[in-house]
Amino acid sequence: MAEHQPDDDISRARALRQTQTASEGLLWSVLRAKQLCGLKFRRQHPIHPWIVDFACPQMMLVVEIDGGFHDSVLSDDLKRQKHIESLGWQVLRFTDKQVEEDAEAIARAITYELGLPYKFKPRKAIGSGMKSVKRSTERKT
Repeated sequence: MAEHQPDDDISRARALRQTQTASEGLLWSVLRAKQLCGLKFRRQHPIHPWIVDFACPQMMLVVEIDGGFHDSVLSDDLKRQKHIESLGWQVLRFTDKQVEEDAEAIARAITYELGLPYKFKPRKAIGSGMKSVKRSTERKT
């Protein structure tokens, strides 16, 4: 049996970031850039041998989004969750439907579970993705 290489987890995580679901993208837009209570979240974060949807290492928190596929693998998900929790992480699970219906409610639920007051600070309209938005807006004026 081949020995596990940490680079394998990183490569898999990168590939998963490229193929995120709509609900993962929506929740990431809320969690990224320390917008939620100043907490740094990572998406598709390796916790060997698993890759979790979102992780906040500072708070040892994992946030998982379950789609319809997860209904058929519930027992596997629970085993996975127990293993991650045995490593000291707290795991919160939400359905993709919950995220798509009200991402802010999910953000509020996360802060509630952490015992933190809800604070959301939208990121500034700068950075790699915002340059092209700004240029296209300037051309219209």
